[in-house]
Amino acid sequence: MTARIGVITFPGTLDDHDAARAVDRAGGESVALWHADADLKGVDAVVVPGGFSYGDYLRCGAIARFSPATAAVVEFADAGGLVLGICNGFQVLCEAGLLPGVLLRNESLRFVCRDVPLVVERDDLPFTSRCTQGQQLVIPVKHGDGRWFGPPELVAGMEENRQIVLRYGQPCNGSVDDIAGICNERGNVMGLMPHPEHAVDPLLGSADGALILASLVEAARDHAVTLV
Repeated sequence: MTARIGVITFPGTLDDHDAARAVDRAGGESVALWHADADLKGVDAVVVPGGFSYGDYLRCGAIARFSPATAAVVEFADAGGLVLGICNGFQVLCEAGLLPGVLLRNESLRFVCRDVPLVVERDDLPFTSRCTQGQQLVIPVKHGDGRWFGPPELVAGMEENRQIVLRYGQPCNGSVDDIAGICNERGNVMGLMPHPEHAVDPLLGSADGALILASLVEAARDHAVTLV
């Protein structure tokens, strides 16, 4: 059975086609989802891709948080569905309350666009099963508001609950504790600022992003078989 992975498009989304192509390349079947529709078309997992949803007016992801598609994603996640938010998608998931913390303006106040080293903190999630704990991945970032922030008590609780999935291997944007990717307590929702969909072919400089997307596709397929 092929896992069907929904990829949402908001006005201003620009990485939806790349995400869909990467999902297909990883062995899944990408399914286009529109921001104004509450129907997730029976998908096995959802990717909320990067871009500038609704032009990033107000705060990044603040308007997308109220879309019918996001409401459906919240319901899907609450039921145990797998959800991956990339860059702007990470911001949307935080705004929607599916992930803790906020994404603030980069400490440098400049847009960051380059390959960055990442350290895998957890390899037991649906999004990292193809990785090994401590492994270093090279995946590009491209964001101006990617500095993850949370108060000390929140960070301590996340450490205890093992919700920190990826860290930058070197300073990137000023994120607390160099956090690059996190998950919810249940482990079925993950957000990360780097773009795995742009690192699925060695010709692009790295294929490390394929490990994350292939992990998602595999987990979604197994989850779908279990539900059947």
